[in-house]
Amino acid sequence: MDSRLTYVLVDGENIDATLGNSILARRPRPDERPRWERLLAFAEDTWHQPARGLFFLAANGDLPMGFVQALLAIGFRPVPLSGDAGVKVVDVAIQRTLAALREREADVVLVSNDGDFVPQVEDLLDGRRVAVAGFDEFRNHAFLPLVREGLETFDLEHDVQAFNEPLPRVRVIPIDEFDPAQFL
Repeated sequence: MDSRLTYVLVDGENIDATLGNSILARRPRPDERPRWERLLAFAEDTWHQPARGLFFLAANGDLPMGFVQALLAIGFRPVPLSGDAGVKVVDVAIQRTLAALREREADVVLVSNDGDFVPQVEDLLDGRRVAVAGFDEFRNHAFLPLVREGLETFDLEHDVQAFNEPLPRVRVIPIDEFDPAQFL
């Protein structure tokens, strides 16, 4: 009998855009991007079951083979997509994948700050474990009411520890986590 799985669905464009536009105010360098293998390990360690990673990316005519090979090497399955101009192919594919997961006995970690997935995430809150991982201060506020229904939230930097260096973020700090040395 196969053990229960956690599906980790990554909206790479959303995370990269948030990191670049909202946190760094420039295009992230490769060493400033998340260490995606840590995300899979975090999911497995947190929920004590195997994780299967799907990394969705828009590849309209150009497949970034170096990145695809790196994803494969760390255990992710790349999902390169194309479509007509104006179609958010990554969002559509993730929405369809979330809907398809309703038919499987599996848990889900969605890695995105995007509110376009709220209805599909809410549909999955049927007793299974469901989480949204991203940057707490940029997560769409429509996810907040779902926490009362069982949605878990993880911060890529502080919970997952997916970055090698601290990010220049301004966030509300719980007093139990406050370290004055970080400000001196």
